[in-house]
Amino acid sequence: MKKLSKEITLCLFNHKGHLQIAIKFGYHDDIKTSIKSIETLKWSKTHKTFYIPYSLKNEEKLLKHIKNNNWSVINSLPQKNDIHTVIIPYEKLTDIKRFKRWLQEKRYSENTVNTYIEVAHFFIKYCVLKNNFDYNKRLIEQFNYDFIVRKNRSISYQNQCINGIKKYLEYKNLEIESLAIQRPKKEKKLPVVLSLSEVKLLLDNTHNLKHKTLLSLLYSGGLRIGEALQLTLKDIDSKRMLIHIKNAKGKKDRYTLLAPSFLTLLRTYYKQYKPTHFLFEGKNGLMYSATSSQKVLKKSLHLSGIHKPVTLHTLRHSFATHLLENGTDIRYIQELLGHSSPKTTMIYTHVSSKKLSNIKNPFENL
Repeated sequence: MKKLSKEITLCLFNHKGHLQIAIKFGYHDDIKTSIKSIETLKWSKTHKTFYIPYSLKNEEKLLKHIKNNNWSVINSLPQKNDIHTVIIPYEKLTDIKRFKRWLQEKRYSENTVNTYIEVAHFFIKYCVLKNNFDYNKRLIEQFNYDFIVRKNRSISYQNQCINGIKKYLEYKNLEIESLAIQRPKKEKKLPVVLSLSEVKLLLDNTHNLKHKTLLSLLYSGGLRIGEALQLTLKDIDSKRMLIHIKNAKGKKDRYTLLAPSFLTLLRTYYKQYKPTHFLFEGKNGLMYSATSSQKVLKKSLHLSGIHKPVTLHTLRHSFATHLLENGTDIRYIQELLGHSSPKTTMIYTHVSSKKLSNIKNPFENL
């Protein structure tokens, strides 16, 4: 008769709303007797396994017990600081769903809600790893260091995480004034800008009419991709030659330019595609996706032979820079872009080639 291997498998499972460590093994009387001697051990009829509450302390206790008995082990429990493999307890998941509704009731944008919910998920998983739900300053500082700083995540993402955690604590009615987590300063990187000839090259190499119209809109109106995809047919005012941007970043409405040559392209697009509600529609008349838009740009960049690190937002940067180079007052550019502060718009003065070309290089005096 084949001898049964004395192998123990440890894995997580959710039992009655709480995380538990399942202790699974082939039937051995001596293993069963030994395992049953472990304090706080229980048997689940539903899952047909022995289990104890999940914690790092209990994991260490089990591993020590297995080692002392010379059994082999398959440890499927989350490794230390492996936040992605942690299972969130049911009651915490329910709480995160309530947090999402709370954010939606406060009318935060969909992107902000999704970001804060993602942060809440990771933060709760970290609390599970640390077996600590006190939400104190030290715990949050540890999360900030382990999950963000050590992982070398961007400063922008770090600030989003801090905002998300503070919002979650506000939702929980917990004191947040004492949680003065330092926000790192953002790097002041200048935006990538395409020249006029590069914009033309990009559009000339976008052969699909729908795709060409979308990229042309982003450049000619200086729009964010989210603003462009949310446009409806009613937002195009061809009589006043304006585009109405509604509920944009900061919950603000604004108008931007509707270029005559773009309007000609837009009318050709409309006759061929006949959108019914959104200006750009995907399958079943739903809003066209940002992912599809990014793929469009990537293909056009490849065909154009442009090797700059260009994103959809680069077209907006290029629009603003070219307006500035044409002599447009920066206050008007600020309004067209929907910037709250002129300081944000002033960045384009640093990337304007015309402004820089007017400066005489002292090398010429040698």
